[in-house]
Amino acid sequence: MFVGGGSASTAGGIKVTTLAVVFLAILAEARGDKSVIAFFRTIPDSVLRIAISVIMMGATVVLTGSAILVGLTGRPLDHVLFEVISAYATCGLSVGVSADAPDAGKYVLAIIMLIGRIGTNTVATALALRSRRRLYSYPEERPIIG
Repeated sequence: MFVGGGSASTAGGIKVTTLAVVFLAILAEARGDKSVIAFFRTIPDSVLRIAISVIMMGATVVLTGSAILVGLTGRPLDHVLFEVISAYATCGLSVGVSADAPDAGKYVLAIIMLIGRIGTNTVATALALRSRRRLYSYPEERPIIG
């Protein structure tokens, strides 16, 4: 449920194309390519950064919401995680956590639904529109990764 909506659909959560861009970047890195290429088109680095940001923000919302709901309800993590991911993806599926949750838990789920529906799309659009050109550049640094 976390990933599954089409790129132009009204589904909440992470879109399939967002995850595909990240997988293509991983594949390009494994091959040693300098750019991400799909279907004879180059995907700009700015799109990759936005895709990573959207996935990380979505994961942060789900993990934070799950931690709050586990604390509020005392239910097992798998039930709470299912409920939170369903709320984030606006699927409407439930294992009964929302019915038994206190009012604060229901508010948390409602906020997660709102973030899942408009949050990631809005953030992605805002990040894409916010790009600006700098007239200078900082020195390049290559930190050790891995």
